[in-house]
Amino acid sequence: MSSSDFRHIATRTEAGKAERLFRAAISAFCCLPRPSRREIAQLEDLALPLFDGVLPDGLRFAAATLSECTYAPTGLVRRLCEASVDVAAPLLIRSQALTDIDLIALIGRHGLPHARAIARRKDLNPTIAKLIRALEKPALVHSAPAAAPEAPSPEAPKAPERIPGQAAEETRRKLRSIMLADSLAEQGALNPSARSGTYARLRETALTGNAAFFQTALADALGIDFVTARALTASADHAGLLTALRALDIGEDKAFLIAVAVFPTHFPHPQAIRLFLDRYRLLHREAAAEQVREWKAEAASKAIIEAKRATANCDRPAAPARPASVLKAS
Repeated sequence: MSSSDFRHIATRTEAGKAERLFRAAISAFCCLPRPSRREIAQLEDLALPLFDGVLPDGLRFAAATLSECTYAPTGLVRRLCEASVDVAAPLLIRSQALTDIDLIALIGRHGLPHARAIARRKDLNPTIAKLIRALEKPALVHSAPAAAPEAPSPEAPKAPERIPGQAAEETRRKLRSIMLADSLAEQGALNPSARSGTYARLRETALTGNAAFFQTALADALGIDFVTARALTASADHAGLLTALRALDIGEDKAFLIAVAVFPTHFPHPQAIRLFLDRYRLLHREAAAEQVREWKAEAASKAIIEAKRATANCDRPAAPARPASVLKAS
């Protein structure tokens, strides 16, 4: 489909124009054998503003189509995955655009329905599979079998029964023990890590409640510009902040403390804490560092483009030189 076809669709005034354009753009994109980065960005720029005007059938069409697409735009895929599971299921099951971190975040936000779809993925990370099994079969009171049980041996003590709520308390206890052990290790260290100063500044600025203070400290720690640091904390998701803290090689308990100070509403229960810790452990530091390098490159590219644009706007054609024949001697 050519650009003139898109313009023809966009100029229609009847109802459903947004959905037709949305479907046409995705269909045309998926016909490309190997789309360029520019074409991927163009689809997102076109489709995302139309998203809220698309009916569920259109969203299901997009999810099913993009689930088979190797180079699907990540932003659009993530937006579709935030929809109900009847829309998102094809992407949750098959899309290569979703990373392990994305999958864990989706489970944390949407719970068991999304988790069941994700469980059907091929080559699913064992940690995520274990997390889904834990959601499917929470701790229950174990009852004795109907058959007459054998008398327990004195040498084999009976395993304690798990009661509802015990898993949550164990998660809290594990988190407290991790924090206590890390605190004692820092106190006894002869050469404290050079990262402790960075962490202290991030922690203190996060606890002030002033977003600009923390954003400035984060920008300084990562060597990125303030605009990028602000975007990491202004997002509806804490994925960007998690990546930033992992790139700084900050311990999981310290990273959680900073995250809960910056995003206090994201951790209302122990399960959310457990999901954060699992997600943080799955994120490799080198991958996080690579993402920070990409942020820096994007910021530098934007700065160069803006500088060129400013220079072009300031340029004016020089006045033509007067020929020597018309110059008069004084």
